[in-house]
Amino acid sequence: MAGDLEAVFLPGLGMLGASLEHLGVELLRRIEDLSSAATKGSTAGIPLLHPWANRLGATRYRAAGREVVLDPASELLHFDDRGLPIHGVPWSRLAWDVLEASSEKLVARLAWNRPDLLAVFPFRHELEMAVAIRTEELTIATTLTAGKEGPVPVAFGFHPYFGFADAPRSVWRLELPAMRRLSLDARQIPDGAESAVAAFEGVLANRSFDDGFALDGERAVFAISAGGRRLAVELLEGYRYAQVYAPADKDFVALEPMTAPTNALVSGRGLTLAEAGGRYRGVFRIRVEPSASSPRALF
Repeated sequence: MAGDLEAVFLPGLGMLGASLEHLGVELLRRIEDLSSAATKGSTAGIPLLHPWANRLGATRYRAAGREVVLDPASELLHFDDRGLPIHGVPWSRLAWDVLEASSEKLVARLAWNRPDLLAVFPFRHELEMAVAIRTEELTIATTLTAGKEGPVPVAFGFHPYFGFADAPRSVWRLELPAMRRLSLDARQIPDGAESAVAAFEGVLANRSFDDGFALDGERAVFAISAGGRRLAVELLEGYRYAQVYAPADKDFVALEPMTAPTNALVSGRGLTLAEAGGRYRGVFRIRVEPSASSPRALF
């Protein structure tokens, strides 16, 4: 806890961000029944998606010189309604070791060396996540350190669900930077085409989003505001892609930092490798502050 913000992360359950309160008001969504979500493999709160963010277009992929065939019966996999692997290994299956803990900082480590994990993603590595909280901001820094055996594909991301209990979705305001929208096929898999889109700011109303984007750099800001609060997701390092998910019939908006686009392990597009013994670092910050007193116009 720091100032007006209070956060809860669960090292024993995937370092899940299970709560983020501002002045006692909960800002995260889908956290009402974490036990059920853990059993089903559903995402909730602020989950890390690893070793891939969002879905793969097949149960087979080839990356960093290795061919991998995923077992549809594996308990370490979750599938969408089309039978595609989604969100990597569920957060509830990953227990982290705490390295440092205080009221303002939590650091934990995950060793990717178990045989069952290597069957899904056969690249030895370690993840370290450092969560730091200050008066108006929560920063999450994730570092992947590749093992000495060879390079490790980097395709992790986060899927934070945000919402405002004191204002209806119809009045929430959404802010998106100028980006390149990824063209998707019927399975929500990028087909390789991109189109430039201008920055956007406006009332969410009945709009629906389920879009992937490529960014022009590592720094970008996404935000929603309502009820006198503005909640911004600031990408600071290592995230060159993002997903925006806001179903019209749900009371949440997911603003998702991603190190690679959806399906990168299969397609190879936008996929980065951490060389043997090397590191890859991704940092984003959630800032909560008073919103502007007067609304701004659409761009």
